[in-house]
Amino acid sequence: MIIVTGASGNLGSRIVERLLTVVPAAELGVSVRDATRARALADRGVRVREADFTAPASLGYSMEGADQVLVVSAEIRGDAAVVANTAAIDAAVAAGASHVLYTSHQAASADSLFPPQVVHAAAEAHLARAGVPFTALRNGFYAASLDVHLAAALATGQIVVPPDGPVSWTAHDDLAEAAVIALTRPGAFAGITPPLTAGVALDLGDVAGLLSRLTGRSIVRVTVSDEEWRTASIARGLPPAVVDFSLGLFRASRQGEFDVVSPALAHALCRAPQGVEETLRRLLGDRGIAVA
Repeated sequence: MIIVTGASGNLGSRIVERLLTVVPAAELGVSVRDATRARALADRGVRVREADFTAPASLGYSMEGADQVLVVSAEIRGDAAVVANTAAIDAAVAAGASHVLYTSHQAASADSLFPPQVVHAAAEAHLARAGVPFTALRNGFYAASLDVHLAAALATGQIVVPPDGPVSWTAHDDLAEAAVIALTRPGAFAGITPPLTAGVALDLGDVAGLLSRLTGRSIVRVTVSDEEWRTASIARGLPPAVVDFSLGLFRASRQGEFDVVSPALAHALCRAPQGVEETLRRLLGDRGIAVA
């Protein structure tokens, strides 16, 4: 049985839907914090069990009978995320899984300026010590996260941010397909994968240019200092901890941490990955914005 954690989330739900096209529902189980959110999967014959990474005692039941477990990284931060991801990996091993997979990140590093990458590096190291075959999927930065800039860009014609650097923005759908390949094609991915990225890295100035072309509006990127951006963000009501977390992303990107592209994802998919433009078209469409 294949077990997927976080199956009601943005990435996990996409992975499960693709798995159901190649694996019988009876051979698939999901681990979710709230089973009511996965009722439709249960109705289709998928085994649905509740578990929470922060409650390790719950994990064994959700992973019972697992042959493979895909651990979708915890949506929490800092040391708590390290503890949670470690607990999920340990539960998969204890359940007898012969292959444990983890959704890591292209920039996973103990020295990263962006805290989640330190968390991913810790999970990768723990996987390597777990004593079972493993795959750490080094996913590109989610292109959908560009949505945080759209409201202001559309309202003001500006993306006001600190200095940044190129990021290989990658679509959730492509990364979900790569995860399914890793689960269903033995040997396709083993150990720590190469970066699984789209084919080009863009900074937010490039993104502003794409938005201008797609919407027919003038949208420009405006650069401000870290401290100016921090002050303005807190004045808008963002918690200081959230602002400082985001600053880590800008600092890491301008140091080149995300300026990495690799052919590995295209090779696995046997096609070019989706570009940023495709994601922006969808995000704009979700907002009811007509695109060129």
